[in-house]
Amino acid sequence: MNAPDLSSLNPVTIAVFTALAVLSVVATTVTLYKIAQFMSLGVGRRKRAEDVVSDWLSGKSDTALRAASTRKTTLLRVLQATFSGLQARPGDQAYAEELGRQTALIELAAMSRRMRILEAVVQAAPMLGLLGTVIGMIDAFSNLAQAEGAVDPALLAGGIWTALTTTAVGLVIALVFYFVAIWLEGRIDGERHSMETLMSAAIYGRVTGTSGRS
Repeated sequence: MNAPDLSSLNPVTIAVFTALAVLSVVATTVTLYKIAQFMSLGVGRRKRAEDVVSDWLSGKSDTALRAASTRKTTLLRVLQATFSGLQARPGDQAYAEELGRQTALIELAAMSRRMRILEAVVQAAPMLGLLGTVIGMIDAFSNLAQAEGAVDPALLAGGIWTALTTTAVGLVIALVFYFVAIWLEGRIDGERHSMETLMSAAIYGRVTGTSGRS
């Protein structure tokens, strides 16, 4: 079955297709930017930070400080701020915790930057697709109402086909970038949990015992 001639689309439907294409390009660009940004920030690189905390707790404070001072990852930057607070005010754990928390908020804000764009694309794409479908259906039935004599079923079916295509395209865009956004948010949440865990371990120590057993 041959697809209908898209050159016969009305200008509004073409504008909807163009807008959907722009949304797709924008969302793809943001996705690539976030992946590159996460790599640059060192998101997910927890092993080195775990080793730094272990050095700190085992009394190798100089080694831990040198490693944290490289600030190569988000976790190391949070630990460096925490260690600075512990050294500046040895008896004030709340001060070290606050410095680590502020640094963590700055890092998390950087990781969350432009995520709203993906959320906007996920919400806007289906609505744009539906708008294109409604306009296309109106145009198709308008042509039907104005036709004199027998109506070519193929022409009517072609108009409906192209109208429904905008909704399908919008839904595909929304679904793809919905899962992309979920994946990126999951990485941000994982990094937040790592920050909280490592910062708490550096200040208060690790839990070495096991939970009670029946």
